Amino acid sequence: MKVLMVITSHDQLGNTGRKTGFWLEELAAPYYVFKDAGVDITLASPKGGRPPLDPKSNEPEFRTELTLRFEQDEDAEADLDKTVRLESVRQEDFDTVFYPGGHGPMWDLAKDKHSIRLIESFIAADKTIAVVCHSTGALRHVRTPDGKLLVQGKEVTGFTNGEEEEVGLTKVVPFLVEDEMLKLGAIFSKKADWEPHVVSDGLLVTGQNPHSSGPAANTLLAVMKQKTKPASAARVS
Repeated sequence: MKVLMVITSHDQLGNTGRKTGFWLEELAAPYYVFKDAGVDITLASPKGGRPPLDPKSNEPEFRTELTLRFEQDEDAEADLDKTVRLESVRQEDFDTVFYPGGHGPMWDLAKDKHSIRLIESFIAADKTIAVVCHSTGALRHVRTPDGKLLVQGKEVTGFTNGEEEEVGLTKVVPFLVEDEMLKLGAIFSKKADWEPHVVSDGLLVTGQNPHSSGPAANTLLAVMKQKTKPASAARVS
């Protein structure tokens, strides 16, 4: 199995003068779900090369066993150093795509034409995709082959208004994920702030927050394995 992981290239937190980027747990947790399952991983970003890390995600209170494992993993760090440019990747080369979050995607992936086209090509090819946290915002302009908004009528989750308010960035981000999904006609599902929560609806797997990134990757893998399971083995769990 081959998975593409798409990471933000944006490093400015609005007009605050502070840095942002991808959230380390949201890359590390799914990365090892995939790696430990023997999945072939390719990392991509809009600008290619080393994507910006949200420095806050590497503060002691947010470190996990998997973020520490990632930082000590020479192969993982080498992969991160050389992400491929998003415009160069094709869905035909991958079985699925996973979008880690962080605040960065709100500014670039949410409107990046290559990202939109890539997600649309996965959906058109009947391939399941997964997004977590703020990367749910990357779905806002994505449409199905018949021209309908992808999230319209779909049950999705993502970083909630309450979580955004708690981190004090409600007035900084270009839009609120929860409000945007509701505006686009999605059925927004959420649990208590910071609780792991994953939703699977059709070809779409979404996770609510950083703690949902590993579970979302596990859900995606389970869906992929179910889709590829031979009919004769369907009864074997």
